[in-house]
Amino acid sequence: MIPARLPKVITRHRGGRICAYLLDSSAFGALEPAAVFQPRAGDEVVASVVRPDLERVVYTTLNGIVCLTRAGDLVWASAFEPHSDVRLGHRPGCALSLDGRTVWVYRPDAMAQRGDRDQWVVYDAGSGAALVRRELETVGHGAGHHVHPVDGSIYLDIGEGQDGSVILRGMTGADGEPEFVRYPWWDRCLIDLAPDGEQFMTVDHGQGHVAFHRHPSGDVLFSLPVEAFGYDPEETFLEWSGGYLTPDTAVVTLGGESQDEEEWFRYHLIDVRTGTPSGEIAFEVSNPYDVEPLGDGSWLTNGPDGHPIRWSRAPLPTTPRTLER
Repeated sequence: MIPARLPKVITRHRGGRICAYLLDSSAFGALEPAAVFQPRAGDEVVASVVRPDLERVVYTTLNGIVCLTRAGDLVWASAFEPHSDVRLGHRPGCALSLDGRTVWVYRPDAMAQRGDRDQWVVYDAGSGAALVRRELETVGHGAGHHVHPVDGSIYLDIGEGQDGSVILRGMTGADGEPEFVRYPWWDRCLIDLAPDGEQFMTVDHGQGHVAFHRHPSGDVLFSLPVEAFGYDPEETFLEWSGGYLTPDTAVVTLGGESQDEEEWFRYHLIDVRTGTPSGEIAFEVSNPYDVEPLGDGSWLTNGPDGHPIRWSRAPLPTTPRTLER
C-alpha cells in the first residue's frame, strides 16, 4: 500500500525564473505555476527543487547551491570549491529528501576540473550545513535523482557519456548516518522507480533491452529485448525514456530510422505483473523524451508555452489515491 503523501511539486525554468507546479489529484490540462521564484542576480540555474509547502526553493548553478524563500530572501548558499571556469560538460543536480530535511547534491567535479572524482553531498535543508560528503569513483557529466516513494532512499543515476552509466543509492542507516550502495553495473541507465516502491526500471547503455529490478537488491525480475516488441534489433533501439504509468504498467520507447532516414519513435506498454508487452500507446509529442509518466495513470508533456500539460487515459479520483497491490 502507498500511504497518502503531500502533492508532488515539479519545476520548470522559464524566462530566468523558477516555476513550481503542484501535481495534485485535480490538476489536469495545461498547468499554471503555483509559485514562482526569482533566482539571485547573475545565477544561471541548472537544476531546482521546491518544498511541497512552496515556501522555499533550492537550486544549483555550475558553481554552487542556493536556498531562497518565496519572497527571494537568501536562506543559505554553499559554493563548490574551487571555482570552475568550465562552462560545458558538467551539470550539478539536486533533490529534496522525502521528509524534506535534507538536500542531496551531485557534483560532477571531474568534468568541472575541480579534481579527479565527483562528489555526492548531503546538506541540511534548513541550515545549509554539509552533513556528509561522499567521494565517488565516477567522471560524470550529470545525474538524475530518484526519491523512493516509501522508504525515502535516493537513487542516483550518473551519466558518464560513452563510458556508460553508474547507479547508486543513498539511505539513512540504523545509526542515523547516511549509507551508500553502488550497484554492480556500468552499463544500465535508471529510468524510473515504481510508484509502490517495489521495483525500478533500467535500459542498458547499448539500448538493446529494458530490465525491471527488485528494490532494493537490484535483482532482475525480468528483461525484454527489442525483439520482444516485434522489431529488428539491428534497426531499432530502446530510448532512455519512459517509466511507470501505473504500479502495474510501464511505458518504454522504441525508435529507429525509416528507409528514408527519417527518425521515428513509438511507445509500448509492459505488464510488469507478467513481464510481457501489452500493446502500444500514443502520445501527442514530437520528442521521445517529452513524456513523463507519473505512476497514477497520468503523464506530463511540455506545452508550447513551456508550461507542462497533464494528461490521463481515464478520469482519476479527486481525492489522494491509495493503491493496493
